[in-house]
Formats: sequence, C-alpha cells, structure tokens
Amino acid sequence: MKRILITGASRGIGRAIAAKLAAPDVTLLLHGRDTVALAETCEAVGSSCAGVVKLIHDLATEKGVTNLIAQVGDEPLHVLINNAGILLDEDKSALRITPKIFDATLRTNTLGPLLVAEAFLPFLEKSDAPRIVNVSSGGGQLADGADGWAPAYCISKTALNGVTSQLAAALPKFAINSVCPGWVRTDMGGSSATRSVEEGASGIVWLAADAPQNETGKFWRDRKVIPW
Repeated sequence: MKRILITGASRGIGRAIAAKLAAPDVTLLLHGRDTVALAETCEAVGSSCAGVVKLIHDLATEKGVTNLIAQVGDEPLHVLINNAGILLDEDKSALRITPKIFDATLRTNTLGPLLVAEAFLPFLEKSDAPRIVNVSSGGGQLADGADGWAPAYCISKTALNGVTSQLAAALPKFAINSVCPGWVRTDMGGSSATRSVEEGASGIVWLAADAPQNETGKFWRDRKVIPW
C-alpha cells in the first residue's frame, strides 16, 4: 500500500493531482486550509483509492507540522508533494514589498515545504523509493531574469528551488525535484491562463509516480529539465 501526502489539495492543481494519483492501492493524505473545499476534494477522490485522510493545519509553523504528524501516524510515506502556495494581492513591486508580505509568502511557499520534508523524513526513509516533489514556478527561474511580476512570490519559488537542490544533495537515495506546472487556470493563475488544472498536474504526477528514481535535484517542466 502506497501513502502519498499532498499539501494544498483543497482545489485547483492540488485537487487535480489527487484525482490523478487516486488508486486502489493508494492512501491519499490530503492537506488544505479551506475545510469545505478540502472535504469536496476528499469526497471526489475517496471512492477511487484505498483511503483518504483529511488534514487541516498551518504548515508554515512548526506547531502546525507537529500536529500534522500526530494525525498522519508513523506508517511509511512514499511520496510527499509540496503543492501548497500563496500569491498575495499586495505583491506588486520589488520596491514596495513590506516585511509582512515577504514573511507570509516565504513562510508558506518556502519554509513550509522545508519543515514538512524535515518532519516526514523518518517516514519517507521507510519507503524503498521515496520521492519529494516541490511545486515551483517559472517565475522563480534566475536563468532569464525577473520581469517584475509578483516579486515576493517569485523570490519564494527561487528559494524553494534552493531547498530542492539542498535536500537532493543531503538525501541521495531520494528522488527530490522541483516542477513548474506552467500557467494554469486556477484562482491564482486566473481565467486567462493557458493550461487546465489537469495539464498543470500532469508533470507533477509524473515525478511523483513514474519518473526514474535516479532523476533528482532538477527543475522540470513538461517532463523536461529546465534551467534554474
């Protein structure tokens, strides 16, 4: 029986990931902060998999992560998908980022995934082929330079890519990767985005379930490695 933890599974890409990974031999551990929306995700995928565990916690704090572990238990964890993320409306200009905006964004988008990965390390190590997938963004790439859009969000994803690289170096037996889902039609991406949530989830699901285990420490889009 495989256990997969997906953060940010209430809606959008997270819900699509859950739907694609639901299977009779899989238990899904689904995290979200919107109780109603998360319940809808659990109901939608529950009949397709071995079991669903609903998790409502703030993963940007050590207490929230500790509470999450207490609810999940100590069985092996095979895949961790760090999908939860925020983009604040006030995140408009690098010259006007307030400490509050910057702190809130990095806590959720960067520190949260690191805390969860550290906390669940003992359970991932019980798997024969543990995987961590960090959902990043092309906005975090340094290769092409910044364009001024959502600077705090983009910086948080650049830092998340750094977390991926460091974890991959520290855990060579794991498959740990970042992935850009593209511009997706979600509450964050908006209705003009070019990809559906299913298309956005596709590369994430591939890294979680089908990519070679020796592919690690890389940044992906559409199953191809892209520059950091």
